[in-house]
Amino acid sequence: MYKFKFFMDFEKEENWLEQMASSGYHLESTSLGYKFQRREPELATIKIDFRKFKNKEDFIDYCTMFEDSGWKHISGSKGSGMQYFKKINGSGEDEIFSDNHSKAARYKRFADKSFELALSFLPLLLVFYLSDIMNFNAFTNPKELYFTPGLWDKSGTSFWFSFLFETPFALMRGFAWSIIPITVMFYLFFGYQSNKLYFQNVGVKK
Repeated sequence: MYKFKFFMDFEKEENWLEQMASSGYHLESTSLGYKFQRREPELATIKIDFRKFKNKEDFIDYCTMFEDSGWKHISGSKGSGMQYFKKINGSGEDEIFSDNHSKAARYKRFADKSFELALSFLPLLLVFYLSDIMNFNAFTNPKELYFTPGLWDKSGTSFWFSFLFETPFALMRGFAWSIIPITVMFYLFFGYQSNKLYFQNVGVKK
């Protein structure tokens, strides 16, 4: 079973995954949403960390360290950032972090990565602006985006057929570039919210 949800708060996401496990739906993977496997209901303890790794060896060492402490790595890869762990040792600790500061640090890492990704798109946005790919006139005069000869002189079925046929291409020509600034805004929003949660979790008002 697949479910599509979005969380900014790791603790809320952990609680939701634990509720799913108690209903018999156990997390299997988190690529393109959450993939669950139907099994017996279980009172599971699930924790989330955010870490990216440059090489596979460091990632394996990271997972092994947690498994030695009674936590099974159930989802995530060296480059995914989001790492999901399930407690497998009943006598172990219920938390994967040693203190509140290290627990809050995952929000800081997520915020830093979001800001980094936002900045990485800015040079591309500048190139689009300097090369006139960003056509702001499309907002005030969208007719410029249609290249069909004599389109606006047509009428009836001929007009609507030509108009509807070309509209998807016109939208791509005029507004495809807007995906970049929208992506930048999303990353900035993620970074801001994660940074806010970081300060909340370390007890600093921001």
